[in-house]
This record gives sequence, C-alpha cells and structure tokens, in this order.
Amino acid sequence: MHTSPAIPEIDWTRWEPTIRANLVFVIDDGKVLLIRKKTGLGQGKINGPGGKLDPGETALQSAVREIHEELHLTLDPADCEEMGVLRFQFVDGLAMHVVVFRAFAYQGTPTETREAAPLWFSFDEIPFEEMWADDRYWLREMLDGQHFEANFIFAAEEMLWRDVRLSRCAPVEG
Repeated sequence: MHTSPAIPEIDWTRWEPTIRANLVFVIDDGKVLLIRKKTGLGQGKINGPGGKLDPGETALQSAVREIHEELHLTLDPADCEEMGVLRFQFVDGLAMHVVVFRAFAYQGTPTETREAAPLWFSFDEIPFEEMWADDRYWLREMLDGQHFEANFIFAAEEMLWRDVRLSRCAPVEG
C-alpha cells in the first residue's frame, strides 16, 4: 500500500454505490469454500462465491441465488449469518457495496460451472496471494466470528487505502 496523492477524498457517510453485491463463505469441518472466478470482475482470482443483486432482491436472497448459480449448492437463508459490509471505491468510478455472509449448512456438492471452480481451504491455508488485496484485512477474522465494516479505495487491482473496523457485536441494520 502506498500514499499516492491520487487517492480521492471520500465522505463515506454520503458515498453511494453503483453496484450492490454479496459474498457468501460456506464453512464446513474447519474449511472454507472459495472459488476461482472464471468470469467478470476479478476473473482468475480466488474469492468467495457471490455476485450482484438483481432488481428487488435483498443481499441475502441474492447470496442464496448466486451460490446456487455458481456452484449448484442450496443454502437455507435461515442458515446464513450476515457478518459485515465492504465498500469499494475504484478510482475509475466503480463503487461497490458488498454484504458478506457466512453459512455452516448447505445441500448439494460444490460443482464447477462456467462462472466458478470450487476450492476448499483450511483457515490457515487461505491463498491470500491469489486474492484481492483487501481480503487479508478481514477474511480470517470474519471466519472466526468477528463482524466488520470496511472501506477500501482501489486503482484497478491495487489497494490504495483501507479502513477496517472489526467487532464482536452484530452490525447495525441500516
């Protein structure tokens, strides 16, 4: 991370996203289900399954739909726990609001699709070097049960700035 003068000043209290999305991390027997993205933003990177909200969907409805589309898994919404929010501002103008969930129960077998290839990792073997730069500042803590709120500024794939707040308290709805 560097302190480039090109980092935009952002009033995060007034910030508005251009895209609303979600990530959902399935945890089973001390391992987390990740994917290698085969399409879209972050293609080739390892990430959690998820995607953009369709019109009228909640973040949770979208997470359940996306993991089914990407990996052919079925999640019960009651088994999904909202863990936090990621806000990404890219210097090219893209602004993403991402709600993050974790789940401990699922039905089906993770199956590769045209969008994603499933990969299981133990918590201490998460391949951060193949992931977005922000993940190392919240992912492991979230898997261990910490709630969070985080803001990031990126130039393409380079993280320029971060503000990550972790807590054991549930996030405030809003």
